[in-house]
Amino acid sequence: MKFTLEATSGKARAATIQTAHSTVKTPVFMPVGTVGSVKSLDVHDVLDMLGAEIILANTYHMYLRPGDKTVAKMGKLHGFTKYPKSFLTDSGGFQAFSLSDMSKPKTDGIEFRSHIDGSKHFFTPKKVIDIQHNLGSDIMMILDDLVALPATQERIKLSIERTTAWAK
Repeated sequence: MKFTLEATSGKARAATIQTAHSTVKTPVFMPVGTVGSVKSLDVHDVLDMLGAEIILANTYHMYLRPGDKTVAKMGKLHGFTKYPKSFLTDSGGFQAFSLSDMSKPKTDGIEFRSHIDGSKHFFTPKKVIDIQHNLGSDIMMILDDLVALPATQERIKLSIERTTAWAK
């Protein structure tokens, strides 16, 4: 992957990201394909009508169903969806945050229960990257500890420290 900063204006910036599958110019519209596909659109709609160079696929949801190993056997996200351009996969940290009644951040990862069947799972920083490798992601996000705002300075500091440690 290659990142090229093209222009800046104050704190705004425009860049080009070259992945193995496409060239993405930022800022970019990135449709969300929670389980690899954009709801109600087929791959031709995404390519021809939206002109999307990249789709965001959800690591948490892909892991639970259909499963990252199943997707890997089907040719990773590109084979599974037939979408030939880039995929960005998130870390699952937001889902742990948004499903906080079923999840708990710990020092070494996030423990959560599936919203599908209540089964128990544990995301570590390494496991999240392994899942994203199985999915064949072009751009992978690190596991992050999100915090609801407003929050205490202590909780915000813990979130930053935890996310930084997980990134390392």
